[in-house]
Amino acid sequence: MAIEILQRDEELPSEWAHIFFPPEKREYELVYYGKERGEDILADTMAVPLQPVSTFGKNSDDWHNKLIFGDNLQVMKTLLKMKEKGELVNADGTPGVRLIYIDPPFATKKEFLGSKEQRAYQDKIIGAEFVEFLRQRLIIMSKLLTPDGFICVHLDYRKKHYIKIIMDEIFGENSFRNEIIVNRVKKSNHEREKVRKLNEEFDTILLYAKSEGAQLLPPTKVAKKGPRWHGFDAPNFRTGMDYSLFGRKPNSNRHWSWEESRARVAVNNYVRYEKERIDDETIEEYSQRIGTDIDSMEFIRAKPSTGTPEYFIPASDSVLCNNVWNDISAYSFSNAYPTEKSEALLSRIIGMITNSRDIVLDAFAGSGTTCAVAEKLGRRWISIDCGKLSIYTIQKRLLNLKLEIGNKGKHINAKPFTLYNAGLYDFSTLKQLPWADWRFFALQLFGCKDEPHEIGGLRLDGKLRRASVMVFNHRENPGKRIDEETIEDIHNAVGKLIGNRFFIVAPRGVFDFQQDYIDLEGIRYYALRIPYSIINELHQREFSALQQPNDATSVNETVNAVGFDFIQPPKVEWSLSIVKRENCDEACLRIKSFKSRARLRGKDTQGEWETFSMLMLDYDYNGKIFDMDAVADAHQMQKNDWQVFFPLERLGVNIMVNFIDIYGNEAREMITRNTFSPAATQSKPVKKKKTRS
Repeated sequence: MAIEILQRDEELPSEWAHIFFPPEKREYELVYYGKERGEDILADTMAVPLQPVSTFGKNSDDWHNKLIFGDNLQVMKTLLKMKEKGELVNADGTPGVRLIYIDPPFATKKEFLGSKEQRAYQDKIIGAEFVEFLRQRLIIMSKLLTPDGFICVHLDYRKKHYIKIIMDEIFGENSFRNEIIVNRVKKSNHEREKVRKLNEEFDTILLYAKSEGAQLLPPTKVAKKGPRWHGFDAPNFRTGMDYSLFGRKPNSNRHWSWEESRARVAVNNYVRYEKERIDDETIEEYSQRIGTDIDSMEFIRAKPSTGTPEYFIPASDSVLCNNVWNDISAYSFSNAYPTEKSEALLSRIIGMITNSRDIVLDAFAGSGTTCAVAEKLGRRWISIDCGKLSIYTIQKRLLNLKLEIGNKGKHINAKPFTLYNAGLYDFSTLKQLPWADWRFFALQLFGCKDEPHEIGGLRLDGKLRRASVMVFNHRENPGKRIDEETIEDIHNAVGKLIGNRFFIVAPRGVFDFQQDYIDLEGIRYYALRIPYSIINELHQREFSALQQPNDATSVNETVNAVGFDFIQPPKVEWSLSIVKRENCDEACLRIKSFKSRARLRGKDTQGEWETFSMLMLDYDYNGKIFDMDAVADAHQMQKNDWQVFFPLERLGVNIMVNFIDIYGNEAREMITRNTFSPAATQSKPVKKKKTRS
């Protein structure tokens, strides 16, 4: 049967891969249900094109930073193609990403409490499903790294042992550098009478290098705390290291920490100043007098209290950072976003691995700590997240950056960055693209190779699974239709030359027939419609939509979206009023009805309240940038009879309301400040409105 399939120039079923190409056997590995071959993950993951939504600032050089809304697996496959084309390059010309930091969900059903005693999030993918979810992404990440790059995976105690084994498989055991311990929140037991286990006070960061030769940078050094004079002896006796200094030798089973020749030279400084007080100030004065950097000088003295040798480390010197980071916290404990990581943590990680203008990638961007710190440290960055709350939180953060780590100090302007959609597209914008851009996007969208060629005088644009692809030029042929007669004309012209499949890509409205394909004399002519979601037989995996959270517990849920879809704004009917709450007037927006549309697994679906995700507000919309000031999720609004309240005194001239469904579709509406009237009451809505669809 396999021979017959190959003779028909068709692809073998993916489930046969394990038979013909069995996975490589290792001495030991993590085995679990649903574990896919790495080769299949790389081959079957769809690379979805990036659609620019808006650019902040003017891009003046060959790089601009990227904030991407979409499934990170598909986005990283696109980035991998960019790397292969030479479009993902560091300032020194090295292709790829120098540092990847990820903080994936921790795969736990345990709920975390936010600072306001609200549930922050609840991870729902556990066990093998979570391990495979992360493994798929780590496989592509390993290909994205530069030869001297590093990856940091931030985990807690629940799954780190499994992920360590997976990373050993992907990167190799010799590429493991450190398990870094970093402080997390400390919990109090004062209300507990029974204690089942000890407090968990640290997270783990697994640090791996792309290659054995990759080196960390000098910023791995941190300021040394404590006294600057240090004992001269060290454990374990070594022959030749027991010479006399200041009339003393090391004790049994110990030795001096310096070679004798070096120590004798350093002692000369003591002899020269033995009549003076040998302290920090004396040494600093001496270095200034002779014009020598204090870091290059060495001093030994007899400790005043005991007479034993000790050596000097200047205040400006430092020691190599160890793997226990108990001087900083992993979390910022901000109210802005659940599990927000601290800028101090990312500053240390980015500083110890990257140089100026190196590329830093965070595929679980969350609140945007990684890209914010990368921006402050002069690095290039790419941030990916599948949540609209994350995207708007990051956008706001980047537009309100402060100079110092910890977001303090004076305001600074972020370098230009572009917000992209990946996997959920605005068709109206796509259709207006110039022909060359439309052609490129259409080929990318369906995973076609850009290979212009001719068959029988017919100009064609690419290949899909070795079959020819034609991108219909709707710009050059306005009003022209593709009907069954058109297919017959193509068949009569080139049918004997094209094999058994042929693909036509065009806007959906151009086709005059409804079926996905037409068969003529053993040749199948496919209609690839834009906008369209899926023709099942053409894809390795069934499409699934991006899912947005509808309450605070699911903000950080893992999402595994497959394929692409097109924006279909929900229809919302709502009203405004002014109400008196706690002795002051507040604006009230009430959602009266909510209806969404999406295309799931190739079928159009409709939903109502169950598809509502959240509402966002910009109190003072400037007409260009949506700068989120408040957010209310479905769970909160349902408890309040689908109402949200906001302070009148904070409202500007224009207020932007953004309604979001669980698939990531948005419906926006601008409200003017003069809409509100002090005479209005909750029983007399100021305004009734149905959003544009």
